[in-house]
Amino acid sequence: MGETGGKDGGNRREGWGKQAGRWGMTSERQNVKRSDHGGASRNVKTVGPEGRIEAIWIKRMKRGPMDSVQRATLHADHGLIGNANQGGRRQVTILEREVWKALMREVNGSLPPSARRANLLISGLSLSHSRTRILRVGRCRIRIVGETRPCERMEEACPGLHAAMSRPWAGGAFGEILDDGEIVVGTPLRWVEE
Repeated sequence: MGETGGKDGGNRREGWGKQAGRWGMTSERQNVKRSDHGGASRNVKTVGPEGRIEAIWIKRMKRGPMDSVQRATLHADHGLIGNANQGGRRQVTILEREVWKALMREVNGSLPPSARRANLLISGLSLSHSRTRILRVGRCRIRIVGETRPCERMEEACPGLHAAMSRPWAGGAFGEILDDGEIVVGTPLRWVEE
């Protein structure tokens, strides 16, 4: 393991190891000096395991189809460029792959995660009780505002799914985008403390 420092003022201990059930580069802790899109400098510390984006979907219109994309652009205080939901508190919606698989087993279903109609499918991180936490997605940050509650469309998609998703945080989370930037499938993500 080595300790690195960079021009951004951060220190990080790195090494190879097993994390989140797979082998790869691990980072125990990272302090990074970052700048908001407004220019203010702040210190950021990553905490917990690293996850990743498994899929990205853009909704062209309300109740419209979810288009799978490999990359998307986040626009601070607005949402994903091209997505129907812009502004407000629900600028992006996030679903955990592990939770979706458990829900499908529970209702004996085989729906793809896109049926949930979330913008991001993530793995390796829990969204449970994450209200007010900040998720770093690549170079961008998303503040989790609350949990996404299931709508009647979930029951239309699969009998029993609405009830199964009604448990706390089973429907995923929604948040506000804090930084402009691009994300791609495979982008790493972590919780940060500021």
